[in-house]
Amino acid sequence: MNSNINISIVIPLLNEEESLPELSSWIEKVMNAHQFSYEVIFIDDGSKDGSWKTIEELSSKNKNIKGIKFRRNYGKSAALHSGFEMAMGDVVITMDADLQDSPDELPHLYKMITVDGYEIVSGWKKKRHDPITKTIPTKLFNWATRKASGIQLHDFNCGLKAYKKEVIKTIEVYGEMHRYIPVIAKWSGFTKIGEKAVMHQERKFGYSKFGIERFINGFLDLMSITFVSKFGKRPMHLFGLLGTVSFIIGFGIALYLAIAKFAWHEYKMTERPLFFFAMLIMIIGTQLFLAGFLAELVSRNSHDRNKYAISKMINLSK
Repeated sequence: MNSNINISIVIPLLNEEESLPELSSWIEKVMNAHQFSYEVIFIDDGSKDGSWKTIEELSSKNKNIKGIKFRRNYGKSAALHSGFEMAMGDVVITMDADLQDSPDELPHLYKMITVDGYEIVSGWKKKRHDPITKTIPTKLFNWATRKASGIQLHDFNCGLKAYKKEVIKTIEVYGEMHRYIPVIAKWSGFTKIGEKAVMHQERKFGYSKFGIERFINGFLDLMSITFVSKFGKRPMHLFGLLGTVSFIIGFGIALYLAIAKFAWHEYKMTERPLFFFAMLIMIIGTQLFLAGFLAELVSRNSHDRNKYAISKMINLSK
């Protein structure tokens, strides 16, 4: 297999047959102008139109164009995962197939990885050509992700990103986690993350696949990845702490009610709503503690409990 490839361009798509010929021609023009060796990997995520037939036709004319076809729609993360597995380039660049990302950005992104030393470069659609129903949720999403991850990127959801090959061969993308690749990479030890303002063009063909469910799922996935990254190997540190604090608060309230009854002869404990609140808090605390204990057992018996991302070794074989 030829590994002397400068750039692998991974492009997931769904029903984009009209855009593909122009996009392929544009990429070929840019790659040839800068004398890059390259491959374009199209991942057809269960398209219902003629996207796959178009990919076959393009590949027959240009051997640098490759394709993967899913039997059904699995989502963008699954498409990127498959593309990352097949990519052989020193730099892997992802972009959307709808012509809203410009291939003219590719040389500069490549330079930022190979010359400037970044491990990840994320595109920033500084001037967007999207409806307000998409831009406002995106701004809220980006703000929440910055706060949760500590990564100061303006646009986590931009499809135009560049990666050092080592990054995409180390991380795993699943669910709806594609928008959090910089976050996943950071928690895997890749901290040289840069950003580049990129051109964003109006959609020329078709329609956006963005829906409100993607916005909701995005925040749920952010919570998931934050938990797994911080507490995946030590769940007791979270559940045990929350359970202990909750139980202590409930026990403290119950103790106060008991003292009030016997010391100050107040009315029955069980007649006070605070008593039932204390019981509820103690029960929740106990359940949280047991959940952490069970999660710890599962984590400690996991097959990859001692699997860590290793960067380099000396005089050792992995």
